[in-house]
Order: sequence, then structure tokens, then C-alpha cells
Amino acid sequence: MEKTDAVAAMAALAQDSRLDVFRLLVQSGPDGLPAGAIAEALGLAPNTLTFHFDRLRSAGLVTVRREGRSMIYAAQFEQMNALLGFLTENCCGGAPCAPAATCKPARKRARVPA
Repeated sequence: MEKTDAVAAMAALAQDSRLDVFRLLVQSGPDGLPAGAIAEALGLAPNTLTFHFDRLRSAGLVTVRREGRSMIYAAQFEQMNALLGFLTENCCGGAPCAPAATCKPARKRARVPA
């Protein structure tokens, strides 16, 4: 990751609501969540949420796809891991240490009706 990309990602996350949105999307896994569910879970107005999504998308931290009438937002785990790697690449003063953990989210399994 380039320094300018790291700065853009950190700037996008340096706001309470955007950080909450991103953490919720990370928790939801690669399938993401509909915008309405995010707004409801975080108590944000849709127009405010749109602004925050735009900032997160421009930093490469989230993606969006349309499913019917819904906009589904998902965390970009590769970008998140790249940011973590950038932040920790010089840890321990150059001495060998454990690498930062890489998040590899599993797809949610479909529930089978009993």
C-alpha cells in the first residue's frame, strides 16, 4: 500500500459514524449488508449514510452492488489488510516479530430449515 492510500483510508475512518459503518460491515463478512439495515442498526439518516458511504468507497474500504432495489455494501478486506500491513511493516524496530494477522472472512453458511 502506498502512503497516500493509507492516509486516505485513515482519513475516511477518522470519523465516528464512518468507523461504526466500517466495523459493522467487517462484522457482517463478505456478503455485506443492505444500506437500510446499516441505517437502522446505527440510527443514521439515509442521506447522511450516503455521504459516509461515498467517503469509504473513495478510500477503497467498501464496495457496493445492487440486488433488486437494494444497495448492498461490503467491506473490502484486501484493502483493510493492506492498511494493517502498512501500519505494522516497520514494527519492533526492524527486529523479527509476528506479522499482523490477515483477515480472511468466511462466507456465511445458509441455514438449513429443521
